[in-house]
Formats: sequence, structure tokens, C-alpha cells
Amino acid sequence: MVADLFAVMAPVLAGAGLGFTWIRLGQPYPVDFVTRLVFNIGTPALVIASLSGAEIDAGSFGRTMLATALVMISMGIATFAMARLLRRDWRVLLAPMMYPNTGNMGLPVVLYAFGSAGFAFGITVMVTVSLFQFTIGAVIASSGNPLRTLVRTPTVYAILIALALLLSDTELPRWLANSVDLISGFTVPLMLITLGVSLASIQVKNLRSGIGFSLLRIPVAALLAWGIGTLLSLPPLALSILVMQMSMPVAVFNYLFAQRAKREPEYVASLVFCSTLLALLYLPILLAILM
Repeated sequence: MVADLFAVMAPVLAGAGLGFTWIRLGQPYPVDFVTRLVFNIGTPALVIASLSGAEIDAGSFGRTMLATALVMISMGIATFAMARLLRRDWRVLLAPMMYPNTGNMGLPVVLYAFGSAGFAFGITVMVTVSLFQFTIGAVIASSGNPLRTLVRTPTVYAILIALALLLSDTELPRWLANSVDLISGFTVPLMLITLGVSLASIQVKNLRSGIGFSLLRIPVAALLAWGIGTLLSLPPLALSILVMQMSMPVAVFNYLFAQRAKREPEYVASLVFCSTLLALLYLPILLAILM
């Protein structure tokens, strides 16, 4: 079991460690370019490549998306209690509570822990979180019209294409499938490297509050995901992945949104940094339970 857990975590540590070390050595890394490349090209290709050929029925896909949305909404409601407990502005805590790192860290963990069958559910959770984050999250950060953001998000069209292929039981032409698969291949490694780069670039000033927040958020997210997933009768594999994904550390994008909205970005940086470090301790335990 220990060897299996290490096999899952080792690629995550290697990828993030590479990015972290690269920046610490003073090497340049075009974060903005890589982020745009991953989210505008890599992620849509990954969605199509993973979902179009996955053994996942439309019902399970829809229930997983619904369960993810309900967990995020529930986490949003729980933010008010968390804000009172930690004596913080609820607007500062809302995004870190709702949006875990289901992409940069979540997808690699799901891929190596549950294989290609589970990866399709991991993608489903990730794209649902991303759609919420870049629409509702953008509004909260006062950065634009959510409808316009939605229309300009390539992942939305990738989901529609993947759903059409799933519902019609149609396969992409071989040349197109191979091309999409090739392009999608750079997404997960770049996500991990960029995670490490981001962690190396974040200035952390308050470790105690970051650890305290993480210790409160993780069990709440896991229990809500398990309860909602059970109520919606998710397949066991989908349920495990929903719990795993929603228990991921705070996403780096929450820090960027906090900077844009000027809502205590230093504090949010501590939440991102501390929750990511803690994930290296609690994820193996969670994996041992769910695998």
C-alpha cells in the first residue's frame, strides 16, 4: 500500500518540485503564456481526449457535474460560518472555500491513483469547478461579465463536443483523435510545473492562519462531497474522485483573483501555500481510504 501511494504522489512531487526549483535557481518561466496555453488549448484538448473515449455514460457525467456544483454552493454557504470562526471578511474566504486545486494538483493525483477510467470523472469535476471559478469568481473579483467570460472559454465548447460524442456514441476520425491526444499530453505536466512555479513565487506572511484554515476546510469539503455524492447515487468510482477532488488544496487562481480585487492577497497566498504543503500529508491518507 505504501508503495502504491508513493507511486501516486511521486509524479506530483517531481513535477511541482521541478517548477519550484527552476524558479529558485533564477530561471525565467513565462507563467502567463503557459497558463493561457494550458487553459485555452491544453485543457479543451484534454477534455475531448479523456471524455470522448471514456467509459462514462451521460447520466453519470451529468450527476457528477451536478454533485460538484452542489458541493461548491454548499461550501459557499459554509463560508459565512468559517468567516465568523476565523474573524475574517467572508468575501476574502469565499473563493478559497469554493475552488480547490482540481487542475494542477487534482488531475495528476486522480490520473495516477485511479487510471484512465477515473480520470474522466476527474476531468468532469475539474471543468465544473473551472466554469464556476471563471464566471462567478470573475464577477466577485469585479473582472467582467460572466456570460461573456463563459462564451469566450474554450473548455465550454470542448465539453459540448465531448457530450455530443458521448451521447451519439461517435468516435473522432483517427487522425483527429491522435492529434487531440498528442496536444492534450502536455497539459498535466505543465500544470504541475506551473504549480511549483506559483508556489515559489508566492510571498507567504501568515503560516498559522493558513494552516488553521486548511485544517477546517478539508474535512468540511470531504464530508459535503461524500454526502452529496451519496444522495445523488454517484457510482463508487465517481464518488471517490469527487471527495478527492473537492478535498484538494486551495487553487492558485484564488490568489490571482484576490490580487485583482485587492482583498487581502497576502492572506490568500498563505492559504494557497499552507494548504498545498498540508496536502502532501493528508492526501496519502485520503488515497488509502478511497483507493
